Amino acid sequence: MEFFEAVGGSAVFAKLAHLFYQGVSADEVLREMYPEEDLGPAEERLRMFLEQYWGGPTTYQEQRGHPRLRMRHAPYKINPDARDRWLKHMGAAVDQLGLSELHREELWSYLERAAHAMLNTFDD
Repeated sequence: MEFFEAVGGSAVFAKLAHLFYQGVSADEVLREMYPEEDLGPAEERLRMFLEQYWGGPTTYQEQRGHPRLRMRHAPYKINPDARDRWLKHMGAAVDQLGLSELHREELWSYLERAAHAMLNTFDD
């Protein structure tokens, strides 16, 4: 069984994205990276990306093409502080999903690697 199905499918990834962006909305550093008034479009993009990555629908690629995560994040200053804030909000969201320990660790391992890979500066 694919990870996507094993953890609960679209509902779980929608919850993860929603909980994450609740944290982002109140974070003065990360919120600056989202020029849209409403975080809804960013939440939707994250949900679609994670669903596709974990074996769900390929809607992200159909609508946006290849993820190119580093390129899409290049315009933003992602320093260790921004990375750590991202991980804090994502960790809080993951912890609220009620996943098995095995699934939680697999998901968290990927998210940590992805966060570290997005670093593009060490400047404050």
